[in-house]
Amino acid sequence: MRVAIYTLGCKMNQYETQAMEQLLRRKGHQVVDFSQEADAYVVNTCSVTAVSDQKSRKVLHRVRRERPGAVLAVCGCYPQTHVEDVRKLDVDLIAGTGDRAGFVDLLEQAVEERRPLELVDRSFDRRQFEVLPAGGMENRTRAMLKVEDGCVNFCSYCIIPYARGPVRSLPLDKAVEQAAQLKAEGYREIVITGIEISSWGRDLKNGLTLVDLMEAISAAAPGVRIRLGSLEPRTVTEEFCRRAAALPDLCPQFHLSMQSGCDDTLKRMNRKYGTARYLESVELLNRFFDRPAVTTDMIVGFPEETEEEFAKTLDFIRRCGFAQMHIFPYSIRPGTPAAEMEQVPKAVKEDRARRAAAAAADMHRAYLDGCVGKTYPVLFEQPRDGKFSGHAPNYMEVLAEGEDLHNQVKPVRITGTDGQVLFGELEA
Repeated sequence: MRVAIYTLGCKMNQYETQAMEQLLRRKGHQVVDFSQEADAYVVNTCSVTAVSDQKSRKVLHRVRRERPGAVLAVCGCYPQTHVEDVRKLDVDLIAGTGDRAGFVDLLEQAVEERRPLELVDRSFDRRQFEVLPAGGMENRTRAMLKVEDGCVNFCSYCIIPYARGPVRSLPLDKAVEQAAQLKAEGYREIVITGIEISSWGRDLKNGLTLVDLMEAISAAAPGVRIRLGSLEPRTVTEEFCRRAAALPDLCPQFHLSMQSGCDDTLKRMNRKYGTARYLESVELLNRFFDRPAVTTDMIVGFPEETEEEFAKTLDFIRRCGFAQMHIFPYSIRPGTPAAEMEQVPKAVKEDRARRAAAAAADMHRAYLDGCVGKTYPVLFEQPRDGKFSGHAPNYMEVLAEGEDLHNQVKPVRITGTDGQVLFGELEA
């Protein structure tokens, strides 16, 4: 059969989509672009906000309208957390966030039998990590290696613990096996990903932590760059930094989840750290690594946020000196404690988002300016604007003259920047 998959949301969803694509191909099926004719259309959904739910429904309605004869399947966080709502939609197969292999089997059955099917479990009952094929999307130079699923942090604005269940970790031997396989397949970079990778190993109860996993993956795939997904700030200790800095292929880019630079706001968010501990993590990374790119996410206009609290956050992010930031105005997620708090007016949220984005842009330009004159090994990916585009280990985009550079790592001397990307010249 011909199958097309549309993916919304986070890198975890992207990873699970490519895993399902591999499972389908192994069973002899053809994966086609979502714009093409197919026997089945799969929408892998996100439910992080109410807007995400709306986007998922919009795609489902469009497919049903434009492809009335095809099987329509939905999976991911939206049906996992709102299965009753999804049952009201005109879909043929409903699945949640678990048992992707079982979902592929049911998709075959749905196409053959043309009857409604459902595969939604209780996420909090899950205890085993589902091992899926690691890899990248077609023609990708980097591969994602999912090592963890689930979260038990229960931040007041987040529904993900209900969508993903408790922490489950990929066993160390399986991670080593998959990393070695990715190297053999020609990938030049492995991204260690998960819902909350800082929790890796907690359920294994053998004393191993994330840095042990990093060392094992690095040893299993020598010469392949290792990049970390989002980290909980408390993961970054002196021991973590010392051992991480000894890994020859670890990319010095660290995405430290922040959300706010005000302690009172962090408490309302039910985050498990304060600004002092966060700043300690940033300072440790800068001590052990040469100009690491510390990046983060930030929510502005969180419920009850005052102008004074926002001013504290602006001051804090400047003290951290982030290389790059993602700024999000708070968006209500029904069913979470934050949805019941006093909301900040939309215009205020938008104004604060603009001001935060301006500060983030200034810091980004300053970081890029500091790269000029340095030489980085750049992993090239694709042509762009008459040049070839790639990423330095710090994940800054680099453009350089060259041909047929796809999936090659070349030393590039940085000659300039436009405040968005770096420009460079290949060194001999």
